[in-house]
Amino acid sequence: MTLESRYGTIKGRVESACEQAGRPADAVRIIGVSKTVGLDSVAEATKAGIHDFGENRPDELVRKHDAFPDERWHFIGNIQSRQLSNVVGRAYLIHSLYQESHAAKIDRLAAEKGIVQDVLIEVNDGETNKQGVDPDKVKEMVEFCEGLEHVRVKGLMIMAPIGSAEEASKTFAMLARVRDEVVESFSQQGKDVQLGELSMGMSDDYLEAIPLGATMVRIGRAIFSDEYDAILDN
Repeated sequence: MTLESRYGTIKGRVESACEQAGRPADAVRIIGVSKTVGLDSVAEATKAGIHDFGENRPDELVRKHDAFPDERWHFIGNIQSRQLSNVVGRAYLIHSLYQESHAAKIDRLAAEKGIVQDVLIEVNDGETNKQGVDPDKVKEMVEFCEGLEHVRVKGLMIMAPIGSAEEASKTFAMLARVRDEVVESFSQQGKDVQLGELSMGMSDDYLEAIPLGATMVRIGRAIFSDEYDAILDN
């Protein structure tokens, strides 16, 4: 299969999953995770219709963003304070914010650039080897960011455990529940806080994420690698 045909298959499956869940066919944005490929593959992907790309290393974000500045670049990797100056302003959306100190630095850098940086709060799924805010601390993190003039929280992100569709579904349901509880808590205080974006689901579990409210799925190997061809053919 070609990259174009892989993306077409994924796009069709995403649209079908949305419709089956009673959601508009275009309710979910596909982010092509391009962290393992070069500029030629990005160019091929744009021709296939992909315009949202995810990178997890600041240096690669810089290289690819600057080569394709008209595309939407998402930073999905671990935030390193010393590299944030390369991320803020280039990233259409930072998916992996979970520390107040990083939020404060993003605010300072965005202020210097005269922009408001959109971010997602990364939530931990309970695995100790992963980063992220504890679910019961999400409101506290959102409140901190609400006090920053140049940071705008658009929603939440999570990475599910690998290898179990059932566990992935539980994780995605938890994230949606946390989002709803946080929004309701703010509402009870008379605050209109919108957390509309849920970034959840990757190549192995995006179909589990869509019925549970994902608005963004992060797809890398299933688009850019031929290892998924047999699965996509079925």
